[in-house]
Amino acid sequence: MKSRCLFLLAVSLLGAAAIAARPAANAPRVVHVFVALADNQHQGIVPVKAVLGNGEDPARNLYWGAAFGVKTFFLHSSYWELVSCSAGPKRAILERCLFKRRGQPVYLLADAYRGSEIRAAVSDFLSAAAGLSGTPFVSKTRSGELSLPAAGSADLVAYVGHDGLMDFQLPAVRAPAEAKPPDAIVLACASKQFFGSYFRVAGAKPLLWTTGLMAPEAYTLEAALEGWVAGENPEAIRRRAARTYDHFQKCGIRGALRLFSAGW
Repeated sequence: MKSRCLFLLAVSLLGAAAIAARPAANAPRVVHVFVALADNQHQGIVPVKAVLGNGEDPARNLYWGAAFGVKTFFLHSSYWELVSCSAGPKRAILERCLFKRRGQPVYLLADAYRGSEIRAAVSDFLSAAAGLSGTPFVSKTRSGELSLPAAGSADLVAYVGHDGLMDFQLPAVRAPAEAKPPDAIVLACASKQFFGSYFRVAGAKPLLWTTGLMAPEAYTLEAALEGWVAGENPEAIRRRAARTYDHFQKCGIRGALRLFSAGW
């Protein structure tokens, strides 16, 4: 009888531990987006209009404040709502905005890096893609204080902007054994070719990246996130991103499908 009681106690404790380890059904999911502002002076990009390519002016920058920039596009999205915008947590980041998926506990934390700080933007993204945790994001809301995981502790990380690895190299980031890298999206020209070796060293998990030249505008990011939020597989997310890219760029669906790659 004693042994049976001990057995039942052990089973009960194991069940309780499993329940405790299981994520709560309403636990927030977080996407952390690293945006390198377009910069005619400090990046090897095809020059754009000066007002769009000023890496010190997020409000009008091609990848942030312009119509298809991350901040403006998500600000006007029917799927997302703005929670807050403020100065960045360090000099390299000019602005940080938090968005929430309407009706769901899904958050998008977006950082606008100075165009001259593209090295820092790519480096921070690579560290996050390797699963290296960052300082949690804390924001005051009407219902109290909101604390969210950031960087490598997020569920999904994304890089948006010029492919800086075409112009410079960075030390590879190797994730510690206990790290759990998040899914990663890289919306930059030929990102699979240039980020691939870094991702392999880091043990990163590419969800969506590119094989050729592209415009890293926010409609593609939104489309990919809609598939991710819905629990679609990588191939479905790739096709969703390609359809949206073709819709805006008029490049043909075949070309758009060749442009995007899911996984390895």
